[in-house]
Amino acid sequence: MAGQLVIDSGDTAWMLVSTALVMLMILPGLALFYGGLVRAKNLLSVMSQVLGIAAVAILTWVLWDYSLAFSGGNWLIGSLSKAGFAGMTDTSAWAVGASGKAIPELVFAAFQMSFAAITGALVIGALVERVRFSSMMVFAALWLTVVYAPLAHMVWASEGLLFKVGAIDFAGGTVVHINSGIAGLVGVYFAGSRIGHLREAMPPHSLALTMVGAGLLWVGWIGFNAGSALEANGLAGIALINTLVAPAAGALSWMGAERVISGKPSMLGGASGAVAGLVAVTPAAGESGPIGAMLLGFAASLVCYGFVGSLKNRFRLDDSLDVFGIHGLGGITGSIGTAIVALPALGGHGATDYALGHQLVAQLAAVGVAIGWSAAGSALCFFLVKLVMPLRHARDAEREGLDIADHGERAYNF
Repeated sequence: MAGQLVIDSGDTAWMLVSTALVMLMILPGLALFYGGLVRAKNLLSVMSQVLGIAAVAILTWVLWDYSLAFSGGNWLIGSLSKAGFAGMTDTSAWAVGASGKAIPELVFAAFQMSFAAITGALVIGALVERVRFSSMMVFAALWLTVVYAPLAHMVWASEGLLFKVGAIDFAGGTVVHINSGIAGLVGVYFAGSRIGHLREAMPPHSLALTMVGAGLLWVGWIGFNAGSALEANGLAGIALINTLVAPAAGALSWMGAERVISGKPSMLGGASGAVAGLVAVTPAAGESGPIGAMLLGFAASLVCYGFVGSLKNRFRLDDSLDVFGIHGLGGITGSIGTAIVALPALGGHGATDYALGHQLVAQLAAVGVAIGWSAAGSALCFFLVKLVMPLRHARDAEREGLDIADHGERAYNF
C-alpha cells in the first residue's frame, strides 16, 4: 500500500504478461520481420541492430529516460528526480484508472521501457544494409533522450502539453509510430540511398522469416494495446478485440488492392497490411468499437499501400523496409482517424456529448507536434552522430555485406 493506493495483484499480473508480450514483439518479432526482408548478407546486421538498440533503450530508460518521461516536470519534459529509478521500491505504486487501485511503479516503468525499446528499434528499418552498428547505438542513446522521452511526456504525462490539449493516444500512435516513421525518414536523408537503389534487384531473402516475425508482432501487439489499459478489465477487452479486427481488415485490404492492381495478392502484402492495421488502431484501441477499428485498419492499409507501391519510388526514397510508409503514414492516419472512430454513432466509446470538431483539432495538433518534434530532434541526433563518426559503411563493405563488415560472421554458411 502507498497512501490511499492499493496494489492489485490481478492487474499487476496482467501488466507483467503485457510487458513480456511487448518484448516478444522486439526479440524475436521485429528482428525476424526485418531480417527476412533484407538480403542474406545483411541478416545478422539487422538482427544485431534491433538487439543492440533494445539494449541501449533498456539501460538509458533506467538511468534517465523514464524520469524525463514520467516524473513531474513541465509541459515539455519531466525532471531527473527518478534517474536511476531513485526512490522506487517494491512498494512504490502507480495509480491506474479505478479509484484507489494501483500497480507497482517498477512494473509500469518496465512496461513503458518496452515501448521505448521497440520504438528505437523500429527506426533502423529505414536505414538497413548501409549504416554502421556503432553509429546506430550512439544515435539510439541520443534519440531516446532528445526525442522519445520528451514526446512521451507531452502525450502521456498529466503535465504534458498534448495531454492537457486532450489528444487521444491510447498506446502510441504519435509517440511510437509517427515518431519512428519520421525519424526513419530523416535518417534516409542523412544516410543516403543504398548502392544500386532502383537500379539493382534487392528482393527479401526469406519471406518465411518475415511471416513468422509478423505473426509474433501481432501476438505481441495484444500486450502493447490491451496492456495500455493498465488493468485487467473491460477496457483491456475493448483494446484486445480492436487489436484483432483492425489488422485482419488491413491484411485483406492490402491484398485486395494488390489483386486489383497487379493481379496477385502477395503474402508480403498481407503481412504489411496487417502491420498497417495494427499501427493505425494503436492510438484508438481503447476508444474505437470493433466496426470503427475495421474501418481504420482498412483505410490505413490502403493509404500505406498507395505510398509504398507507387509514391516511394517516384520520390526515389530508399526507406528500405517502409518505416515511414507503414509506421509513419499508418500512425498519422490512425491518430487523425481516432477522432472519428471514437464517435458513439460508430460504436466508439466517446462521451454522449462527444465533440468531433474539438477532438479532431486536438488530434491534428498532436500529429503536427509529433511530426515537428521528431523531425527536428532526429535531424539534430543524426547530425551529431555524423560529426563524430561515420554513419554508413564504405562502398566495398556495403557490397560485401554488413554481417561481415560489422560483425565478422555470416547467417548462412553455404
